[in-house]
Amino acid sequence: MDGIDNAVAIVTGASTGIGRAAASRFVEEGARVVVADVNVEDGEETVDELEAMGGEATFVETDVSERADVQAMVETAVDTYGRLDFAFNNAGIEGASGPASEQPLDNWERVIDVNLKGVFLGLRAEIPAILESGGGAIVNTSSIAGVVGFPELSPYVASKHGVVGLTRAAALEYSGEGVRVNVICPGVIDTPMVERSSEADGNVEQAIAATPMGRLGEPEEIGDAAVWLCSADSSFVTGETMVIDGGYVSQ
Repeated sequence: MDGIDNAVAIVTGASTGIGRAAASRFVEEGARVVVADVNVEDGEETVDELEAMGGEATFVETDVSERADVQAMVETAVDTYGRLDFAFNNAGIEGASGPASEQPLDNWERVIDVNLKGVFLGLRAEIPAILESGGGAIVNTSSIAGVVGFPELSPYVASKHGVVGLTRAAALEYSGEGVRVNVICPGVIDTPMVERSSEADGNVEQAIAATPMGRLGEPEEIGDAAVWLCSADSSFVTGETMVIDGGYVSQ
């Protein structure tokens, strides 16, 4: 892909799943990557994998809901590699399920803090650094729950709808300044989060059955899209909500 070689990218939630797949794809295209996650062991394992591929990568322990952590993440990218070109704000959690009227307040707050506030803090810290580097692109991770509703997941659905709206606003604000901002809405992807959900409620088989393509998505399919949205190949794309779900929301 054009425009990725020798660039610097941050990937949050990069210890496993979609984040790790995207970090690998960035390295394959020649980028240097800051791997950000709260999970230190798996995050450092991601870095080891990227370096084994011949890439350059640095791990930063980051809770995306904490302003100081996010700022330190961006500062690490600039201090280590001299610039920041791209960011994939991918970190997220599913939270507990249950009817809206029975949702514990602490669950609501934690899901919103990580999934929505975390993306906001990312944009707030990343955009100035990207502007200083002469422009670039940001991709945020939402979900099919960002475009349709799901019962008993009100905090998650609200947070993911918020990411879509936040992305559109930021895209309009910075489109004339050389920073493109887009959002990906994955369907049911074969990740540790989906594995946990399956163990908790067994609904993954139902989700597969409800997906026209009849299978789980692969993390690499989302990672490829994220890197493409950062590349020069997508230079006229901003404010886009890219749904990658095997046809689920088209029904």
